[in-house]
Amino acid sequence: MPHLFRAGRRAALSFLACATPWAARAEAPAIALPELSVIGSATPTGPLPGEARGSLSVPSVDRQRATLYRTVGSVAFVDAATLQDRYANTIRDVLKDVPGVYVQERYGQELRLSVRGSGIARGYHLRGLEILQDGIPFNLADGSGDFYQIDPLALRAVEVYKGGNALTFGATTLGGAVNFVTPTAYTALAPNILRIDGGSFGTIREQAQMSRIDGPLDVLVNATLTNSDGFRAHEAQATRNFNATLGYRIAPDIETRFYLGTYLTDQKLPGSLTLGQSLATPTLANPSAITGNQSRKVETERIANRTSFLLDIGKLDVDTWAIHKSLYHPIFQALDQDGWTYGISPHWAGTFDLGGFRDNVVLGLRAFAGQNLALQFVNIRGQRGAQTLNALQSASNYEAYGENRFWFLPDVALMTGAKAFSSNRTYSDKGGLPGDVTPRFADATYAGLNPKIGLLWQPLPDVQVFGDITRSRDVPDFTDLAQQNLLNTTFVPLRAQRAWTYEAGARGRIDRLAFDVTLYRADLRDELINFSTNPGLNIPAATFNTPRSIHQGVEAAVTLDLGGDLIGAGDALSVTQIWTHNDFRFVRDPIFGNDRIAGIPTNVLRTVLTYRHPSGFHIAPAVDWVPEGAFADHANTLRVPGYALLGIEAGIDFANGVALFVDARNLTDERYVSDIAVVANARTSGGAAGLAAFYPGNGRSVFAGLRAAF
Repeated sequence: MPHLFRAGRRAALSFLACATPWAARAEAPAIALPELSVIGSATPTGPLPGEARGSLSVPSVDRQRATLYRTVGSVAFVDAATLQDRYANTIRDVLKDVPGVYVQERYGQELRLSVRGSGIARGYHLRGLEILQDGIPFNLADGSGDFYQIDPLALRAVEVYKGGNALTFGATTLGGAVNFVTPTAYTALAPNILRIDGGSFGTIREQAQMSRIDGPLDVLVNATLTNSDGFRAHEAQATRNFNATLGYRIAPDIETRFYLGTYLTDQKLPGSLTLGQSLATPTLANPSAITGNQSRKVETERIANRTSFLLDIGKLDVDTWAIHKSLYHPIFQALDQDGWTYGISPHWAGTFDLGGFRDNVVLGLRAFAGQNLALQFVNIRGQRGAQTLNALQSASNYEAYGENRFWFLPDVALMTGAKAFSSNRTYSDKGGLPGDVTPRFADATYAGLNPKIGLLWQPLPDVQVFGDITRSRDVPDFTDLAQQNLLNTTFVPLRAQRAWTYEAGARGRIDRLAFDVTLYRADLRDELINFSTNPGLNIPAATFNTPRSIHQGVEAAVTLDLGGDLIGAGDALSVTQIWTHNDFRFVRDPIFGNDRIAGIPTNVLRTVLTYRHPSGFHIAPAVDWVPEGAFADHANTLRVPGYALLGIEAGIDFANGVALFVDARNLTDERYVSDIAVVANARTSGGAAGLAAFYPGNGRSVFAGLRAAF
């Protein structure tokens, strides 16, 4: 594999060096591919043939897809219409068919989300990946984030920008960005939607959505309520998610849109088990999780605004946002946090005619900051005991970015771009507590420039080939910087993670074959590596910079239309194969040598056979296969077993807007490990018998639902 990527990198560099802007005056042709559409000549406001309505601030779904696939690099698009007739409880259900995106559930809404090894060794929450909702950041000011606020039933589309391809939002982390787009009254699938679903583990969920348009005013409201006992003991959860958007067309060329959200989560934590317990008695909870009544209670409120101006050249969007988050999280201690994040981001995109050549330009600024009051107490059966920490965490970020796509041939574009940034992290421990008497203050500032260059070639109307080189920087968040050592919290001045990523790929459709394949390699310096210091007690991970490491892999999805008119006129049968290959390694590390970085398996495969009948009936059996499990430690002394899961989805969509569906998962009741709290060396941490670092996957389950759209 390393030889393959070295050869690919040399080829990509040669390709870039040989490209010369000569000849050509025509625009790139517009093409239309299912889930891979690229409209090279689309203007900001002109409708595409047959597209549904959008508005100035939120384009139609067709245009969102078209804009995404003008990106020079690896991207993916999920139309949430495909989720309406199946059970989608977490963002794993939303993203499981996207190659290169590793999403694995732990319990409830807690999961691991990693793209190209972003935050690979951190087994909780998020690092190295920017989460956006409607193009507006959802991460906190220090870059940390989680997934509880993302409601799969309140989405209209999902855009995945892998690695440096997220520069269009100003994101230049190793993993990139995932933009969860909510519907407006213009893009909603129906003016009214009612839904109820549930099934195994005492799960019940209700959803209601309503939208209206009245002249220049449009409004949409969505509410989702979920309750579940969970597969394991001490895993019960209750979530209450509310999303609303209100838009107003001030003038023909000006529109403002407000986004409001309230997200309440009460999640019991079952903790981690030993490997033997995970495979033999997976429904158990860790005893410390029960005695400490460990849980995660989150209350988040979000308000955001986008005001859009259609100019003589291009369009200007000005985003502002504020997020309030309150967290009560009794684990090894009772964490009690309350904080605000706020920001502003103007973003302009336009198209020029330069001597007959088309030139697409994106320019943007982002300034966002926030403070988080971080208190800790002795955990007494889930209640606050004596206070052990009184700290204030402050973060600020200033960014400027730009991207240019110059079509120097009718079917070839040269893309260049860069982002300049400065980020500050300030930590203030006020002291004055037993065991933490002395006040302490520390801060760190990170700054740099992340460039990008690439080529996009469209050799056929329905095919694109691309290659690019990007620079990324991941700034540590406070989970990395404020590290726990039993009773004290210490600020550790870590370095920012840096990487050069080289990628080449192709996407499109040829006859009955649709494909999306990317090969990439990232050479990292100072990668932020985690390992759990005491996973049995859920003590947060230690973080360090490893001098050098490599992330490389393959992201591939191929769909073959096997045939039609098999049982009835107009029916169709297709098979999809998704393969994510992860090769993540240390390079001459002082402790771990050239070991694999633990936490994520090398190969993750998913095969789906889909049949659809024009009557509305559909059925899709699927196999999720991990041939060889991930290492549990960076020393590579302990690996979990591989596994294969068999599932089946089926349903029927009636012409009156009513849909019935059923989703059966893990039909063979496979015992497997779904995630790991990575340690440095399993042998010195208790070995397979004593190391409580594993999260068992869910057993056999069946869910069903009813949806009405009218």
